[in-house]
Amino acid sequence: MITDTHTHLYSSQFDEDRNEMIQRAKDAGISRFFIPAIDSSYTQRMLDLEKNYPNDVFLMMGLHPTSVKENYQEELAHVKEWLEQRDFYAIGEIGIDLYWDKTFLPQQQEAFRTQIQWAKEKKLPIVIHCRDAFDEIFEVLETEKGEDLFGIFHCFTGTFEQAEKAISYDMKLGIGGVATFKNGKIDKFLHQIDIEHIVLETDAPYLAPTPYRGKRNESSYITNVVDKLVDIYGLTFDEISEITTQNSKDVFGV
Repeated sequence: MITDTHTHLYSSQFDEDRNEMIQRAKDAGISRFFIPAIDSSYTQRMLDLEKNYPNDVFLMMGLHPTSVKENYQEELAHVKEWLEQRDFYAIGEIGIDLYWDKTFLPQQQEAFRTQIQWAKEKKLPIVIHCRDAFDEIFEVLETEKGEDLFGIFHCFTGTFEQAEKAISYDMKLGIGGVATFKNGKIDKFLHQIDIEHIVLETDAPYLAPTPYRGKRNESSYITNVVDKLVDIYGLTFDEISEITTQNSKDVFGV
């Protein structure tokens, strides 16, 4: 059994073949799909996905940092409302993204911290989005660290030192297609990271692994990531699948 800890199965890129795409993933041994939130415009699509695949998908709730704009307080209120209505498996994806726009950095920091505190109240993991913002992310985590802070550093692309720092905050590293890229860099030091700190993800439809790089990603391609980890860790495909799925259970509690 393989777990995809981060996949946007509700994306419009799958509207033409969603059933077939999910079936391909199941045929490849992927049986658990964790679904990150972005903002209120995607909530209904997430709920519809859960209704159609109640035994396969596990929903998160949160406000993505690139959706933190002038109306971020309204978006946070939307997140809070849903967290009070029903159960979710994590608060995510949340964090800071300075790649596209630095205009709303203070608001991103506030939204990140606020949602971490909600996660603590709910005893839920967080799933972190970080792009060009490791220092800013770590600054917030440093103020919020404790036994009640845990989760996943989604799509980890940092250095070995940054990996160790993320792990020190009780974060697993979400490893996906980037590990298969020639210039992905993380494959050069992953062998120094105990596999107990690793979970698998695709971030589909984004970041397709080699040999699909540049094309639409899908959850079945996670097997290419497993193959890469087989090379890195010297374990079997089944061992990688079992260990990383157990790691995901430790995070999400299911």
